[in-house]
Amino acid sequence: MTLHNNPSEASAFTRREFLHSGLAMASAAVAVPHFLQRSALALPMAAPGLSSIAGVNEDRILVVCQLGGGNDGLNTVIPFRQDAYYRARPGIALRGEENLLELSKVGANGSEGVALHRAMAGVKSLYDDGLCAVVQGVGYPNPNRSHFKSMDIWHTGDTSGTGEGWLGRYIDSECCGSGKGESGSDDGSGDTINPPIAIGRTAPLALEGGRVKPVAFETADLFRWMGEDVHDALVDPYEKLAQQGVAPGTDPHSNAAFLMRTTLDAQVSSDQIRQAVSRQPLVRYPGTNLGRQLQMVGSMIRSGLKTRVYYVTHGGFDTHSGQGGANGRHAQLLQQFGDAVRAFYDDLKAQGNDGRVMSMCFSEFGRRVSQNASGGTDHGTAAPMFLLGPMVNAGVIGAHPSLTNLDQGDLKYTIDFRSVYSDVLGSWLGAKDPDAILEGRFKALKVVKG
Repeated sequence: MTLHNNPSEASAFTRREFLHSGLAMASAAVAVPHFLQRSALALPMAAPGLSSIAGVNEDRILVVCQLGGGNDGLNTVIPFRQDAYYRARPGIALRGEENLLELSKVGANGSEGVALHRAMAGVKSLYDDGLCAVVQGVGYPNPNRSHFKSMDIWHTGDTSGTGEGWLGRYIDSECCGSGKGESGSDDGSGDTINPPIAIGRTAPLALEGGRVKPVAFETADLFRWMGEDVHDALVDPYEKLAQQGVAPGTDPHSNAAFLMRTTLDAQVSSDQIRQAVSRQPLVRYPGTNLGRQLQMVGSMIRSGLKTRVYYVTHGGFDTHSGQGGANGRHAQLLQQFGDAVRAFYDDLKAQGNDGRVMSMCFSEFGRRVSQNASGGTDHGTAAPMFLLGPMVNAGVIGAHPSLTNLDQGDLKYTIDFRSVYSDVLGSWLGAKDPDAILEGRFKALKVVKG
C-alpha cells in the first residue's frame, strides 16, 4: 500500500495503519524518538550513488537565534545623540560614555549615531572584527503586538501568520526538488541530509515544512531510543527492526518498509547527533542556557553533520517592569547574548568553520518608545536585527527610526524583515527563487557580501 501524496494525510494515515497493523508497535511506539513523531515523512535524499543533492550548497549553514519575549531595541541599539530618547525614558535610558559602546557618530543616511548597550561587549567585539551587521528599524506593516501572533508572522514570513515556516518552505523547495514524494529516489535509497535542528522541547514554526520536519531536543542525552529504560523485553524487537532496514522482498512503499526505514534513520541520526554533541568544544562557552545551546550547535558543525539550519532561543525579554538601564534584567540578558555569540564564533574560527556559518538574531517585536510606570517597557513594534559572520556586510545598516514621528507611541519600521530573509535565502543559502519561498516580492537588503 503506497503512502498518500499529501504529507499531512500521509502522517495521519501511517500512524493509524501502524496502530492497527500486526507490527510490533508496542515496542516501536517507545522506540521512535520524539523527532520521528514530527518528521516521519522521510528526509530529503540524494540520488542513488551520490552523497549530496544536486544544486544545493551544503557547505553553508544558517544559525537562527530568537530573542524571545520582545527585546527592547531602543536600549539595545541606542540613539544616544537624540534628546527624545532621554525624555521618553528618564528612568531607564543609558547615559554617559561608560555605559555606551559607540558604533557610529553618524548613522546610515546621515542620521544620528548609535551605540550598543554596555553589556553587549561580546557583540561589540564581533562588530569591531568586521563580523556583525546591525540592521535598524526592522518590522512589517500593520504590526501585531501579541507575542504569539507576531512570532507566527516572523516564523511564516507572512503578515497573516499562517502557513508553513519560511525555512521549512526553503528546505522543501531546495532540498526536495526531485518531486518524488518523501525521498530523492523512487525506492527510498540514498544518503539522507539531516533536517533542520532546533535546541528546545519543540521545533519552531519557522522550521516546519510540508515535506521535511525538523528535529528538536533539549539535551543530547534525551535524544535516543528510550525503550530499554521501560523494559528489557523491548530491546530485541527494536534492534532487529533497526538492523533490517527494508527486508528482502518487502514492498518499498509499504507501511512496514516505511517504519523500518524511519526507525533506522532515527537510530543513525540519534547516534550521530549524540556523538557530535559529546565532543569538547575548542573554546570555553559561558555556562548560560544560550551558551549551552550554541556549544551544542558548534559541536554538531565541527562533527560534519549535513544540517543546513540550526535554531536556538534566548528568552526572557518581556520586560514590563524593573527593566533597568545600565544594570538590571535586560542588561543581564544582553550580556548573555553577547558572550554566547562571541564564544560561538571563536569556536567556529578555531574549527576553521567560521566562513561557513552565518547567524541571524531577531525578536518578535521591540518595545514602546516611552517607559511605563513600572520602570519597564510595553510591547512595541520595530527593532534591530543582528547578522553575524565574516560573510556579512559589517556595520550599521539602515537609518534609526524617528523618535518623534511615531505610530501611536511606537516606532515606524523602516525595513521589512522579509527583505532580510530574501537576502539570506538568495545570497547565503542559494535559493533559486526567494520570492517563491516568501510568497511575495521583497527587495533583498544586501546584508550578505557579494
